[in-house]
Amino acid sequence: MANNDWQEFLFIKGAVFTNGTISSFGNTEKELAYAHTDNIICDLSHLDLLEISGDDALAFLQGQVTNDVKLLSDNHAHYTGYCSPKGRLLALFLAFKFNKKLHLQLNHKLAEPIAKRLKMYVMRSKVHINNISDNTVSVGLSGNDAPQLLSSFFTQIPQHAYETSHTDGATLIRLSGALPRFEIVGQTEMIKTIWQTLKTSCKPVGKPCWEWLEIQAGIPDIVVTTQEEFVPQMVNLDCLGAINFKKGCYTGQEIVARTHYLGKVKRRTQLAHIATSTPPQAGNDVTNQNNDAVGKIVRSAPAPSGGYDVLAEVRLEALAEGTVFWNNLALQIQPLPYSFDATTH
Repeated sequence: MANNDWQEFLFIKGAVFTNGTISSFGNTEKELAYAHTDNIICDLSHLDLLEISGDDALAFLQGQVTNDVKLLSDNHAHYTGYCSPKGRLLALFLAFKFNKKLHLQLNHKLAEPIAKRLKMYVMRSKVHINNISDNTVSVGLSGNDAPQLLSSFFTQIPQHAYETSHTDGATLIRLSGALPRFEIVGQTEMIKTIWQTLKTSCKPVGKPCWEWLEIQAGIPDIVVTTQEEFVPQMVNLDCLGAINFKKGCYTGQEIVARTHYLGKVKRRTQLAHIATSTPPQAGNDVTNQNNDAVGKIVRSAPAPSGGYDVLAEVRLEALAEGTVFWNNLALQIQPLPYSFDATTH
């Protein structure tokens, strides 16, 4: 869904739109450099927001997703996966409470079909599922000065990843990242005021910059071309605290739990750099030296130093045997900001 009022506001501010999303504010190369070191602000309209409300909303969602929805609170958000009955990911949500209701943020192009699928399972439950992206705005903020800048609007600034705080008309979510990183979700007029104030201290940047920051934080995404390609552990959702192994049944739970308890995670998502001027696409094959497919590109963004940084799901055995490739170009594996041995719940 498009928030035309917000898009017009950004267009006046110099936003360059490509296929309905903001590709830049005039110079992607400079903006990527800003994202690496400076304070930046970014529109997140490439993400949609589903509102889940009604007396049975909590119980309904608990039976649909990989994480424990009961752990969501006014000061805690989390990632959670949505799987097919075969345990393959259909979507990845950032779940949080906003205006005292449950919300699921996801890739814009998946929002309509996922909402339709969720509604199929509501049946007689008292649950309402609405896409509120036409009257709600999300923006991202990153940089060393971000906490101080946000203190003008929020009395409490979250200190740890996925902590949240609220003010009239907006919610603030702390995200993971090397630099302090936040998302602000709120009503259009409120976010306009915040943007107008912060633009004097923050460089406005396009979607590629935020994608790069997400990749550096090791956050995967599910898009149309990668639906049903991955069991949650293949894209490291267990390392991100996005799977709760104690919560009970949900769609696909048997496969996800079996992978965990039998210790059969043979494929993981890696952070890598590719020296190319051609954008790798999510769903592209990753191959070994014999040109056998051993994985897939999960997420891709131009890197500040040139080339592309990617998250790539790869068979661990193939990595142990040597270099893996995309389009015959080597993936230069980089360290992730978390361990595959991270404690899961």
